[in-house]
Amino acid sequence: MIQFAECRPKSISRHLLPLLVQTLLQQMQDKFQTMSDQIIGRNILNIFSTRIDDLEKNIADLMTQAGVEEIEGVKEPQVKEGQGS
Repeated sequence: MIQFAECRPKSISRHLLPLLVQTLLQQMQDKFQTMSDQIIGRNILNIFSTRIDDLEKNIADLMTQAGVEEIEGVKEPQVKEGQGS
């Protein structure tokens, strides 16, 4: 890969300059794509994290409204006395 800093302006030929510019633009595009991918990845994780938090809250609210208590170590929910079918 040709590095722009390695060339001196006086030594740049007509044929080398387009190659240098193309290489520089490709490097910039690669860096931009990497950054975009990272930002999109973080946004997706944040969106899913928020959705999971909302879902957990809604489930907890529904369980409270239904009178169901979550008991540690028991897989099936327990219904409070006087409620349920």
